[in-house]
Amino acid sequence: MFFIGVDLGTSAVKLLLMDENGKIHKIVSKEYPLYFPHPGWSEQRPEDWFEQSMAGLEELTAECDKSQVRGISFGGQMHGLVALDKDDRVIRPAILWNDGRTGKQVEYLNQTIGKDKLSRYTANIAFAGFTAPKILWMKENEPENFERITKIMLPKDYLAYMLSGTFCTEYSDASGMLLLDVEHKCWSKEMLDICGITEAQLPKLYESWEPVGTLKAKIAEKLGLPADVKIIAGAGDNAAAAVGTATVGDGGCNISLGTSGTLFISSEKFGVDENNALHSFAHADGHYHLMGCMLSAASCNKWWMDEILKTTDYAGEQKGIDKLGENQVFWLPYLMGERSPHNDPDARAAFIGMSMDTTREDMTLAVLEGVAFGLRDSLEVARSIGVDPERTKICGGGAKSPLWRKIIASVMNMKVDLIESEEGPGYGAAILAAVGCGVFSSVEEAAKKLVNVIKTEEPDPELVQKYEEKYQKFRKFYPALKGLF
Repeated sequence: MFFIGVDLGTSAVKLLLMDENGKIHKIVSKEYPLYFPHPGWSEQRPEDWFEQSMAGLEELTAECDKSQVRGISFGGQMHGLVALDKDDRVIRPAILWNDGRTGKQVEYLNQTIGKDKLSRYTANIAFAGFTAPKILWMKENEPENFERITKIMLPKDYLAYMLSGTFCTEYSDASGMLLLDVEHKCWSKEMLDICGITEAQLPKLYESWEPVGTLKAKIAEKLGLPADVKIIAGAGDNAAAAVGTATVGDGGCNISLGTSGTLFISSEKFGVDENNALHSFAHADGHYHLMGCMLSAASCNKWWMDEILKTTDYAGEQKGIDKLGENQVFWLPYLMGERSPHNDPDARAAFIGMSMDTTREDMTLAVLEGVAFGLRDSLEVARSIGVDPERTKICGGGAKSPLWRKIIASVMNMKVDLIESEEGPGYGAAILAAVGCGVFSSVEEAAKKLVNVIKTEEPDPELVQKYEEKYQKFRKFYPALKGLF
């Protein structure tokens, strides 16, 4: 049996073919454009996602026994606003998670409506990337388009709709819209009223592993797949990546060092921190999770290497770095503002502490350490409400660096587990498809059977102490500079 995981990213859609034993047989990636019509705006055409996903599905299944394909599921970029009219036409390009146009609407929601009310209605406060502020922006700036809206959906749910005809979403992705009552897993009537929309305009809610339908006959025929291939609801990219790293059940933890960085802690209980510094979302395993999201993680290192050092030899640049914990240079990793825990779109990156004897290696190390400290900020918020995991999985492009894993382990004072499959959301989506098709009884069972740890980085006690002192210094820089941003 085969299961397909579709990871709908910001730069490309990545599709993988997995069997019931968790073995990946093939991976295909298809790129599509990203549009920046104004400074700070970020958009894509949903039609491009579907077109490239279809091309990817054809290529992915070209050499396998297509009759053995049982299910397709998704992990997708979160928060994007996809709006369709009564004829199911896309009204305008999707406004993406990293779009910054909604400052006025975020301020209205957080200050006029009030953070306390938002937290009561949705367990979260407003961030520029969330979907509700985008709806308000559209209502205010494109009233003709707003009036045409019949269906509001998230990026991956557009794919599910195009493949199955089912207007659906699921709890993990819906949690990031600021429209869902996360604790009670239903749409928030108060938030719908605030945004001027109705429940009829929103999709039906499912658990991540639930089938929402089967392939449309025309799609099945075009792809040469069985008509009874199940379409499974899927999950937001972070929740799907967590499934793909077996970060499920109570007390699981995963750090993702991708373009953005996340600290993801799974929990059987619903919880919210006092200042809503962490996102409190539903998880793809049927429970909940806390998540800290920093907007620039591995992208900090990519910027430093590509734009400043003008090199592609990432590993080579890290070779000469040895005196960990002794660096006098600090890096604030806020190249695109910051989400957790500061919620400050105006925050900016900075090097601090350079002197005449500062070296190239010192600055490279500072970038790696600064990202680790930024993630530690989110861990400290979790610890403040009694959530203190002893170990974490790690995934994303940055996880390939042994040096960075070592730094993370000692900055966090946690064991860091590297897993066999580095396919994140796509692998998690394929696991969800297998659960939805009845191969496993639960997401937890599937993840724990299919995900293998291949290496563990232990925290170095001496380094833990050194990094503790450095982290306490790091925490003072943002408050000191905030007024200048």
